[in-house]
Amino acid sequence: MLKWTDTLEIAIELNDNLPNIDPRYIRYTDLHGWICGLDDFDDDPNKSNEKILEAIQMAWIEEK
Repeated sequence: MLKWTDTLEIAIELNDNLPNIDPRYIRYTDLHGWICGLDDFDDDPNKSNEKILEAIQMAWIEEK
């Protein structure tokens, strides 16, 4: 199960599930929703913050 701290694993899942999305041009509200919608994600949606979302976005950009 994925938690907010699993930055790289979340980025890999997003890259696999959303191949047509360019992570350089996303809104954090969309990113939050995509993460919470991942099958393996199991954490409190309210425990995220901008720093966590930015780290996931950067990891996703690296994965691309």
